[in-house]
Amino acid sequence: MKFNSMVDHANILVTPLIEEHRSLGARLAPFGGWMMPIQYNGIIEEHLWTRKHAGLFDICHMGEFLIESDLSKSDLECLVTIDLKGMSTSSCRYGFMLNEEGGIVDDLLVYRISDTRWMVVVNAATTPGDESHMRKHLTGFMHFENASTSLGKLDLQGPEAGLVLRKLAGADIEKLRYYNFGHFTVLGEKIIISRTGYTGELGYELYMPNQKIALLWKKILEDDRVRPIGLGARDTLRLEMGYSLYGQDIDAETSPLEAGLERLIDWNKDFIGKASLLKQKKEGLSRRMIYFMANSRRSPRHNYQIFYEAEVAGTVTSGSFSPSLGCGIGMGYVSSEIAPGGQILLSEGAISISAKVVDKPFYKNGSAKISKEPKNEYTG
Repeated sequence: MKFNSMVDHANILVTPLIEEHRSLGARLAPFGGWMMPIQYNGIIEEHLWTRKHAGLFDICHMGEFLIESDLSKSDLECLVTIDLKGMSTSSCRYGFMLNEEGGIVDDLLVYRISDTRWMVVVNAATTPGDESHMRKHLTGFMHFENASTSLGKLDLQGPEAGLVLRKLAGADIEKLRYYNFGHFTVLGEKIIISRTGYTGELGYELYMPNQKIALLWKKILEDDRVRPIGLGARDTLRLEMGYSLYGQDIDAETSPLEAGLERLIDWNKDFIGKASLLKQKKEGLSRRMIYFMANSRRSPRHNYQIFYEAEVAGTVTSGSFSPSLGCGIGMGYVSSEIAPGGQILLSEGAISISAKVVDKPFYKNGSAKISKEPKNEYTG
């Protein structure tokens, strides 16, 4: 995860929880145009706490769009790579919005609130561009509202998250299935809570109006099983699961095929960028994503070169020390196929790190899928 220190602080945005972070002694830094908490007591400590107990994340910088659209009378379906018609009410799906060249405009989460009501959750830095893209391509019967400035979002993640949330939302919260959501009354407000997340652990995402988000934050933190977690640990948690970060691992110049995420494409429907993806499939990929584990605690970093058989094969996009596994891990793009088990070298200047290609996820003991339910994946 890249934190930009060269930033115009006069134009930096803050979430409604900025004073809460300051009071907790958080280290703050700019990320995606927002001043965000990077860590409170240390990235490794926060990471391991989330894997064992429950961590609370401020995700209020994310964007939310509310859309009224009858799929038979609009082209909302054509905006995303996933099947919307097949979604049941109170379910959510992760997918992509593409440009005509097949590049990823953004990765997003779609919620089906009713037959004709939808919520789309997008990345913070891409929210303005996403809104323009959707307004440009949405035609037919629809109503579009950008609710990003009025709706706050908290993520509660970890194996004890369900027990913590039960005290606030009631026993029915534990009936919520993976990648489904419901409306729950919390602190006198009817809010959406989904059983989703970005850590590989049992988790929930809570959408609360901004005027009450600080109250909800403080209420959840009253539970001794919960600690505030910064973006630093959020990054290491998602990397251990092999989840891509928009703007770093995937972007408008990257296709889902190159990123190894073809399973999130419904080829049985039309969508923007489909023709380019079909052409790419026919002609073959010039690069593809791999995942690798270092043979030591040394950590590869963004933009390290990847060497295979003594030749430059590609570039690291994400890399870090894995607190759960005790070694360096990462992901990146290479120009040739390297099967799991293949030995590579990660290098920058005088630094060289030996590693082997592996399958994802790196961390396989997460509590997210606590029942036999369909696989899905979310990156935020």
